This record gives sequence, C-alpha cells and structure tokens, in this order.
Amino acid sequence: MPTRLGSVVLPLLALSVAFAGDDQNQNIALSVPPGSPLRLYLTKRIPKRAGAPVQAKTLEPVFAFDREVVPVGTDVLGRVSRVQPVPKWQRFRAILGGDFTPLRRAQVEFTNLSMSDGRRLPIHTVETVGLNSIYTPKPPKKKPPKAGQTGQAGQNPNGGVLGTGKQTVKDQINSRINGRTQGIADIVRGPNKKEKLYDFLMAKLPYHPQSVRRGTRFDADLRDPLLFGSAALPKDAFTLLGSQPLADSVVHARLLAPLDSATAKKGEEVGAVVTQPLFSPDHKLILPEGTHLTGAVVVAKRARWFHRGGQLRFNFQRIDLPEEAAHLRPDPADAAPLRTQATLEAAEGSGKAPIKVDGEGGVQATESKTRFIAPMIAVLIANKSLDNDAERHAANGGAAEGNVGGRTLGGASGFGLLGTLVAQSSKYVGTAFGLYGMAWSVYSNVIARGGEVEFDKNAVLDIRFGARKLPASKFLADAPVVGGN
Repeated sequence: MPTRLGSVVLPLLALSVAFAGDDQNQNIALSVPPGSPLRLYLTKRIPKRAGAPVQAKTLEPVFAFDREVVPVGTDVLGRVSRVQPVPKWQRFRAILGGDFTPLRRAQVEFTNLSMSDGRRLPIHTVETVGLNSIYTPKPPKKKPPKAGQTGQAGQNPNGGVLGTGKQTVKDQINSRINGRTQGIADIVRGPNKKEKLYDFLMAKLPYHPQSVRRGTRFDADLRDPLLFGSAALPKDAFTLLGSQPLADSVVHARLLAPLDSATAKKGEEVGAVVTQPLFSPDHKLILPEGTHLTGAVVVAKRARWFHRGGQLRFNFQRIDLPEEAAHLRPDPADAAPLRTQATLEAAEGSGKAPIKVDGEGGVQATESKTRFIAPMIAVLIANKSLDNDAERHAANGGAAEGNVGGRTLGGASGFGLLGTLVAQSSKYVGTAFGLYGMAWSVYSNVIARGGEVEFDKNAVLDIRFGARKLPASKFLADAPVVGGN
C-alpha cells in the first residue's frame, strides 16, 4: 500500500514543481503598435505611375519590448498608390527654370515584409512621399569588428541618429553645394555616377519622364499593429525595470509631434517614445521599447536676419513605462511616473538647414560659409551683362552684335534656361535679368533670415540621462517643470 501511494504522490509533486517553475516566467506579447514608423530606402528606381511596384529595405531595426523583431536590411514591398500634382508655386518655379513637365508626387504604400527566414508578413502603412534624403549603402568592411567594439546589445551601431542623422546632414550640405553648381558636384563626388548623370540630363529637358530615385528614404507609419507572438521571460529579468537609468546612458527615441524654433514656446510640452530598449551593464532591462519620455522646451528663438539661425533647447523630466510593462515592475503598486533629468545628445533635423547640437543639449541651425560664393558669382555675371559690347564694336567700325555672352549669363542667373532664351531678345532684358539674379542671390544668401531648427513627427533623437557637467560660471535658468508626480 505505501508503495502504491508513493507511486501516485511523487508524480503529483513533480507536476506541481513544474507549474511552480512556469510561474517564474512572464509571457510578454511582442508587437509593434500602430503609428510606429518603418525607416526605409528604395532599392530600385520607381516611375511616378499609380500601381507601379516598389522595392525597399529597412534602414533601421524595429524593436518590440526588449528585442529586435525586424532587422536592418529586411526587404519591404509596396506600390505607388496614387500620384498628385505638386503645389502651384513649385510648378511655377519649375516653368521659370525651363521645365514644362507637369510635375507629380508619388504616394507610396507598403504592403509586405519579407523576413530572412522566408516568412512574408502583411503590413499596412499610411501613404507617404519620399523624404528629401538619399541613402547610399556603404560597402561591407573587409575586416569584421573586434569583440567589445560593438554598441549596446541588440542595437545597431549605425542605427538611430548615427545612421540616419549624419546622412541627413550630409544630404543638406550637398544639396546646397549642388544648388550652386547646378547639380554637377553631386555627380562628380558621389557614387552611382551613371544614375546621377541620368537624373541631371533628364532635369535639363523641357519635358521628361518622372521617377523616384533609388536610395530615396521613406518614413512609413504603420496603420495596423505588427504581431510577433510572445516571449517567456524570467521574473528576475525585470528587477531593474522602470528604475533610474545610469548617468550618461543614451537611448534612441523619436518625437511624437513636430517641433521647430519658429513656433515653439518656452514651457511647451515635448514628448518622445523610446524605439530601442535600454539595458544595464549586466543586461538587465531598464526601459523597454515604447517607454514615453516627457519634457519641455527651455529655449526657443526663431531665425533672424542676416542668416542667424534659429535656436531650440528642450529636456526630458519624466519617464512613463508602457501599460503592458508597468505591472512587471518589482513593486507593481509603484505606478507613479519616474522623475529624471535627460537632455538631447544628437538629433536628426528635418528642415533645409543643417543643425548642430552643443554640449548642453541646445540645437542651432547652422549656415555654410560657401553660401557667399553664389553672390560673388552673381555680381560678376551682372557686371558682364552691363558690358556694352555693341557700342564699343560700333565705335571701332565693327558689327553691332550686342553683348550675347553677357545677355546669356544674365538670363541664366535670373531665370534659368527660360531666362537665357528670353534674354536674347534685347540687351536690356539680359541686363535686367542679370541684376535681378544678383539682387536675389545677395538677399537670399546674405540678408535673408537664417534657417530654422525643424523636427518632423518621428524625428530621430539620442537622449542622454543625467546632468551635464557645465562650467561653474555658466548661468542656467530653471527649466519649466512638466506636470506629473
């Protein structure tokens, strides 16, 4: 009898121990919520035609809770959902430049993720147009990085601001140089010379086919959540969840609403959401993906005349865990937001002017000194258009041919290809165009307002926790306090 009783009790005890072991794990749903952006770039040129297929790759990884669910380089498929005419003022400027093509904008919708394991996940994104930025994939390194030189576990060292912000700044600087060299600098200096030469030549035609260039970046917001099942994590993985991050810890985040130096007010609330989880040195989760950071604008100065750029400074003072993570804290009853002190470390600007983040977390729109080249050239062209070759030639007994070269340059300086053609009708027209081009160049490059600090919704930020070490003589005004416990 005792033997038979033991044969029954022992399996029951083993089963109870197994269930007790299961209680030590927490099942976490892995999902990417609606509104989260997929940062993509085109791998093939696409025509601006409704229904045209679109092929792209992810530029940054996508995280859910504590892990990466969509790696960099994942193939994404979509289509051109519709095309729309550009604004009238943009169309008018193109005509003045000699481009009579009915310009269109292509709205793109992405529909499929092709995972590395062969799975195809249906997705539904908001219609979006390409950003004014071209991504050029770097060739693979010959030598693999040594152990210990990679970034934080689970994070792409080229992600966040490092991967996209620097590329955006380069694009902004290069676009200004290209504007002064009629696009030739971009062809000579960068890769994909054949494709750039094709774009350059097509743009010079009065009527040309329209397409979206390979490498064009897209930020595609999800309409529906992406579901990746669930993960079982031990309870000791949450011992530091929602705790104060170590000083100098940096998280990747994105802005929840647009922000710029022209319209922002001191004390205005600023919100961001963490896009990549933050871990402790021993790989304990501190802040999961989806954590909200709330702060306020400290300084906001709009751009001023003579190209003095706008200034913006904001910080973050409160941490709110996502709802699904709040109950996983070591003490679930402590649901109050965590007070903190965090400032901007780096950022991806969205405006035309490049931005610079200083050591105190302030952001200022910068101006390149090369902007003075264009007015100098415009002055020389205007002077050439004023040169009265006709009278001098007539006085010397020559033919009164007129200042053909000066008229041509003056017309091009004022109104591009169209101005070049119209200027041949009269030397006075060429002179007027040359003077107009000089006046506009001097105004736009010397006198006009500087660039503003601009951040679009979902702009990439790097946020550093902890107070910055400043000189003792530096006076700091008290930052506005955001509501919350």
